[in-house]
Formats: sequence, C-alpha cells, structure tokens
Amino acid sequence: MDVGLSDEQRQLVASFTALFGDAASPSHVRAAEPLGFDPRLWDALRDAGIVAMAVGEEDGGWGAEPLDLALVAEVQGRFLAPAPIVEAQVAARLLARLGTPSAAAALAAALAGERTVTLAVHPARDGAAGLVPAGAVADDALVMDGERLLLVRSAGDGAQPENLGSMPLADLRVGPDAVLLASGPAAEAAHEAALDEFLLLTAAAQVGIAARAVEIGVGYVTERRAFGVPIGTFQTIAHALADSATAVDGARLLGHEAAWAYGEEPERFAELAAMAFAFATETARDATYRALHFHGGYGFTDEYDIQLYYRRARAWSAVCLEPRAAYRRAADRRYGIAQMEEQWTSA
Repeated sequence: MDVGLSDEQRQLVASFTALFGDAASPSHVRAAEPLGFDPRLWDALRDAGIVAMAVGEEDGGWGAEPLDLALVAEVQGRFLAPAPIVEAQVAARLLARLGTPSAAAALAAALAGERTVTLAVHPARDGAAGLVPAGAVADDALVMDGERLLLVRSAGDGAQPENLGSMPLADLRVGPDAVLLASGPAAEAAHEAALDEFLLLTAAAQVGIAARAVEIGVGYVTERRAFGVPIGTFQTIAHALADSATAVDGARLLGHEAAWAYGEEPERFAELAAMAFAFATETARDATYRALHFHGGYGFTDEYDIQLYYRRARAWSAVCLEPRAAYRRAADRRYGIAQMEEQWTSA
C-alpha cells in the first residue's frame, strides 16, 4: 500500500482547505448553530461537485476513489464544516449501486442539485427512522424498513432532537408516499455497504477533528504560562499531546488502509472501515478532551474554539455507532457471528 498522496490528491486537499477556510471559519460554524447547517456553504459545495465526485462517470459523476472522499472528509472535520457532505456522498453512491429506475431518477435529481439525499444509518422501527443524519435539512432519506429500502420524502417537519454536536438530525416518518428502491437481500447488502462507507468517511472526519484539536492544544500550552514558563514544558502536558499526535497519525493511516482495501482487497473493506471508525473516534475524543482540559476552565466557554471540537468529536460518531459496537462489527466481518458465538461458548 502506497501511503503517499498523488499530486491530484494534494490539490484536492488544498482546494477544499481554501474553500472551508473562507466559508467555514469558527465564526461561520458558530453562526450555523444550533441546526449545524449553512445553506450558502452547501450551495457552494454542490456547485463545486461535492456530490458528483462520489459516483462513477457511468452514473453521471466524476469517479472519485474512496480515498479522495476520505481526504475531503478529513478537511471537513478539521474545519467542522456545517454541511451534509458525508451523508450526501454515501447516499449518492448507494443510489448508484442499486441501479434501479427509481434509484437512477433519485440520483439524477441529487446530481443536478435539485434534491439533497441522506442516509438513515439505523433501520426504521414502528414506521419511523430515528436520528437520521442531515434529516432536518435533506429532501429525501434512504431508509431500510424491514427488507425494503425506501426513498422517504422529508417535508422538513420531522422531530429535530437537540444535540450538543449541533447536527441537523431528524426523526422521519415512513409515509405512504415512500418510493420502493429495492427489497430483499439485495437491498440489505446495498445498505450495509453504504454503512461501511459512512463509517470510513466519518472516521476521516474524526481524524480531522483530532488533528485540529492537537494543534489548538499545542498552540495554547505554548502561550499559557505558569511558574514563569509555558505550561507545555510540563511533561504531563507535553506527553499527553504527543500521545494524541501519534494516535492521529495512526488513525489516518488506518483510514487510508481501509480506503485502499476498497479497490484492492474488497473482502477486508468492511472490517477495516469499522476498525478505522472505532479508533478514529477514540482518538478524537481523547485529543479533544486533552486539549480542552489543558485550557482549564476557559475550554468550556463559547469564546474558545476547542469546545466546538470537543462536542462534535462525541456527537458525530454517536449518531452511528459507539467504538465498542464498531469493534464488534469489525470482528463480525472478520470471523462471522456464528464462529464468534462458538468461540465464546467453548471458552
């Protein structure tokens, strides 16, 4: 596996870094709260082809590789950009994977910028899909209801739970106007594949959050002084931030390996995506905790940016899976549920 980035990938990172630097500064992030959505930023991203890049040329897109999408997601995490990038890209790839006439029509509308489509990461229960990522701002949501994969129209009137991560979540009812996209094992397999991609891209976003948190923490401890010296010279502080910086590199490498496996070793992709998600989430939570802790009481105040990262490091992942559940998912993909149960029983 070549861990180096190509010239095109470096340009991709640079272009989105410049875009988010202008349109997703901390002041923009604060202004988008509590909903966590900036319509102007989303319009700019769609004009830049953020959805089209996620699907193949044969489906009307640009054919970006999973690593390219992960690089963009990491930049999004670094800036906490308030836009449903991961959700829209994963949903578009799912629609392209289905290939049915109804899915093709929905994909065409998404690529044209006419509709924003998101993915419900949890199946519907009792006729409702709960905590749908970007469900409060998307036009449509892809929802598993039993063995049916449905396109659920969102009228923007779903219940919008308050959350510390300022995410545009919504609980959506599966109404009679829902469009059947696929059913049976094919629908379940397609949704599981989309969830794997959601985990990979969320992992990349968590890497961006963690990396920026370390930078904020280092910047603060090199300026804050106690006993006549910067507090960053104290070993307890320096070693903790060094540990987080090392973990960030590891989380990034694991995410890149998962993205590489998508094309080179597809049988390992689901396992590695779950592992990358779990480790990146733990890394982001630790890094933001340490950086905020070393700010002292200031870290909890609205004036300091670290609290933005601290909250999102916990909320962005919790809507999908907790790390322990993701590790179990990785083990299941590696060994299979039946084999795991047999091992536990024999033990």
